[in-house]
Order: sequence, then structure tokens, then C-alpha cells
Amino acid sequence: MLISNAYAQAAGSDPTGGLMGLLPLILMFIVLWFLMIRPQMKRAKEHKSMVEALAKGDEVVTGGGIAGRVTEVGDSFVHVEVAANTVIAVQKQAVATVLPKGTLKSL
Repeated sequence: MLISNAYAQAAGSDPTGGLMGLLPLILMFIVLWFLMIRPQMKRAKEHKSMVEALAKGDEVVTGGGIAGRVTEVGDSFVHVEVAANTVIAVQKQAVATVLPKGTLKSL
């Protein structure tokens, strides 16, 4: 016989071997969830509600850094006045921040 009885019994004697091997992987996923995934989902939800609440007269900054006042709100685009008589169309998702009223005094 090639395998002795002592070696065969030692290989099957650890009942928690499979669970202890998965425990570090499970702990890493839990840490990832609370440190990365959950905050990102929260930020996405806040951005979505901010974009849905855009209204005419809001002062916004786009993702590209363009600041202006919203003149018209459509389904997927917003018209932003960046200077006197200069209006650009911007996707709603490109709006990064809504500024407090009165921030842009030059428009």
C-alpha cells in the first residue's frame, strides 16, 4: 500500500479547514463594502436627487468647471447662461454642484 493509515486519517481530521480558509476573504469583502462601495452608492444617490431637483435660476458648476445660471431645464439637457446672452446646453449628469443663491453676481 502506498498511503499509510496515519496520513489518511490526518488529512480528513480538520473539520474547520474550509471555513477558516474563506474567513479572510469574507472579512476583506465586508471591509471593502463599508469603506468603498457603500459611500460611493450614497454619493451617486445624492447626485441623482440633486440633478432631478434642478430648476430655472439655480447657479451650477459643471464637471468641466463651467459656472453659470440655469435658464431652461429639459429631460436630459439643461441650458446654462455663462455670460450675458451666452447660453450653452449641458447634459444634466454633467452638473457637479449647485451653488448657493447669489454666488454668481456677474451674470
